[in-house]
This record gives sequence, structure tokens and C-alpha cells, in this order.
Amino acid sequence: MKKFLLFVAALIALAVLLANLGPMILLGVSVWLLYVVFKQFTKSESTAGKIGWVILGLIILSVAVSNIYAVVGLAAAYAIYWIYKNWTSTKAEDSQVQSNDPFTNFEKQWAELNK
Repeated sequence: MKKFLLFVAALIALAVLLANLGPMILLGVSVWLLYVVFKQFTKSESTAGKIGWVILGLIILSVAVSNIYAVVGLAAAYAIYWIYKNWTSTKAEDSQVQSNDPFTNFEKQWAELNK
């Protein structure tokens, strides 16, 4: 039952991630462009150049703010990672349950004695 719920949660998170993929890309590009505009602003020596870079930065900032809901997509990506981590950890717990078998414990102890 736990694996089924993890699977359903992963499907929902994948759908949310795919729905927000475009805004996530636009947010990343706009943040990168803001970085480039800031670097050019600091290099600019003329007042007109600085004003131009500020205007361009404000336009790009408005694009970034309009795509801020892409953070939901990042949360969905983290949810998929968390679900995958929990999915693989349940397999490790299953193998620990099997290690309580007296024959496997005997094999381990025998291997340690022969070292």
C-alpha cells in the first residue's frame, strides 16, 4: 500500500513538474539575464548607459516576477527526489528483514571467522 501511495504521489508530482517546465525555464533564463544586465551595469561608465541597463533590468525583472510560480515546479522536482529516495530505502529495509534468517547470519559469522 505504501508503494502504491508513493507511486500516485510521484505521478502527481511529475504532472505538476511537467506543467511548470516552461515557466521554470523562463525563470532560469530571466535570472541569468538579470545577472548579465547587472554585470553590464557595473561595467558601464556613462549615465545614459546605466539608465538603459536599469530599464532593461526592470523589464527582465517583470518577466522573472511573472514566472515566480515556477517555484511550485521546483517543489515538485524535490518531491519526486524525496519519493525516489523513500522508494529505494524501502528495498533496503526488506533486505534487513531477510538478514534475520539464521542461515544468512551463520554465513556472515562463518565468513568473519575465516578472515
